Amino acid sequence: MKDVSKTIHLATFAGGCFWCMESDFAAVPGVLAVVSGYSGGRSIDPSYEEVCSGSTGHLEAVQVHYDPARISYAELLNVFWRHIDPTDSGGQFVDRGSQYRTAIFTHDGEQQALAEASKQALERSGRFGGRPIATVIEPLRNFYAAEDYHQGYYRKQPARYRAYRAASGRDRWLKHIWDAKAPGSCPAARSAVPEDAGLRSKLSPEAYRVTQLCDTEPPFDNAYWDNKREGLYVDIVSGEPLFSSRDKFDSGTGWPSFVRPVDAASIIELPDNSHGMRRVEVKSRQAGSHLGHVFPDGPPPTGVRYCINSAALRFIPREELENEGYGAYRFLFED
Repeated sequence: MKDVSKTIHLATFAGGCFWCMESDFAAVPGVLAVVSGYSGGRSIDPSYEEVCSGSTGHLEAVQVHYDPARISYAELLNVFWRHIDPTDSGGQFVDRGSQYRTAIFTHDGEQQALAEASKQALERSGRFGGRPIATVIEPLRNFYAAEDYHQGYYRKQPARYRAYRAASGRDRWLKHIWDAKAPGSCPAARSAVPEDAGLRSKLSPEAYRVTQLCDTEPPFDNAYWDNKREGLYVDIVSGEPLFSSRDKFDSGTGWPSFVRPVDAASIIELPDNSHGMRRVEVKSRQAGSHLGHVFPDGPPPTGVRYCINSAALRFIPREELENEGYGAYRFLFED
């Protein structure tokens, strides 16, 4: 019998409110489960009230169970950085206090090395105007699961969770620090997190040039420009859902074109003044992949055209959504 436990790896992160971190990581393809809890402190099996008092030294944290065949630890680091403010040493967003500080708790030497490298790359990027990265990196000493009512809070109490998240200002501030201040523009735009050592082997040469080096594939000679099947288009690097076939249209340009993304939060739009033109670059939020550009000449109902490289996408047919782990997106294709 196959030992399933050997195919599941663990990663532990502290990024402020564990409700939000759990929700964010749970949406990542390749993540199998996320547990909210407490880590880094002195006391054994603390309560929520004890952690909030600041007397235990514990941080609110999440433990991510993931399939390394579908997502790497380096990619999880990228997700983590882009869901926190790494320069804030006093908490995260409206949540202030030592229990809301950020940290990466590593499970082995390989994770430690990758985490340190990603932090150094972020510091060198200049994204934060010289402000130091406050996120600490240390070996995992302990992790205690939080009380049952905290687990899956975004599912159990969706209205309250959405209200809290909106009031926290988390998404507005993340958009400000990661979108408005993203360094550079095409063709030099790159994610602040260094590439996975296996990224070149994972991607085709063209997909690597497009997503990592801001290249453009030829029109009318790419995988999806004329694809008419129903399904979901996801980021070829991270698997993040990006576009639905229901929002695809024939723009006559020779590239896949969409009127909108599945979720506006999955897209980053940046000024691009390369090649003597003024355009708006489109990148994926989780992986920072270069996808293409967006133009104000699309059809109703949005009036915009997301012109996307096929090489940056993977297509999941409607009938394979469940098997591929995207069953939650079946509603997009219900009549």
